[in-house]
Amino acid sequence: MLLPESQNISFLTIERSPTSHNEFAIPYPTYFHPTSTFEIRQWQDKIKLTNRTILFSFAGAQRRSRSQNGLVRTQVIEQCKSSSKTCRFLDCDVKANGCDDPMSLMKLFESSVFCLQPPGDSLTRRSVFDSILAGCIPVFFNQGSAYKQYVWHLPNNDGEYSVYIPVKELRTGGKSKIEEILQGIPNEKVIGMRENVIRSVPKIVYTKPNRYKPDKETLEDAFDVAVKGVIKRIEKFKSN
Repeated sequence: MLLPESQNISFLTIERSPTSHNEFAIPYPTYFHPTSTFEIRQWQDKIKLTNRTILFSFAGAQRRSRSQNGLVRTQVIEQCKSSSKTCRFLDCDVKANGCDDPMSLMKLFESSVFCLQPPGDSLTRRSVFDSILAGCIPVFFNQGSAYKQYVWHLPNNDGEYSVYIPVKELRTGGKSKIEEILQGIPNEKVIGMRENVIRSVPKIVYTKPNRYKPDKETLEDAFDVAVKGVIKRIEKFKSN
């Protein structure tokens, strides 16, 4: 990928290198594989009406605290546990087996207003797209977890669909900093962010809705969006 001959190739990957100009991140596959536009619309209508009784949640496992990502995760888990009345922690450790059941995971996200998305083994997480699929507003702690990754598939204005909490603020804000920030967001803004998250669902799932039914509504899926992005890049190179 680093050879001079490869520089005009567009690489599609689940996580791009921040310094690469020809790598483009595409969404992780989710649990939802709709077969029609109707199913997507039906799902969107369902999650719009979901009763969200949990302010924020985190589904994940501990990472080695010696690494930067591990430290962030440790703080996120500790803050979630200390805010037990407003946060729910689903332990995905191998011993806990908390995330083996897709239904339990999606039920948690569908019941949450915000879903915490700290880095894991790398900057990005599949959980980001599971939470969007559930209509849960993602909360990021690193710009490289989504904003510098999915430039084609997610809204350009980061604040329209997500919350960003810098690591420095997380460290110095005390044990309830996440809770304070999320509780401080006006309800009108939360509603608008959730609407944008739900509106993004068609672009982050992989399907072929009504592809061969020209008289029916057809939505662009994650594959369509990626192909369109590559074509635009080719056209740009040709025009130059």
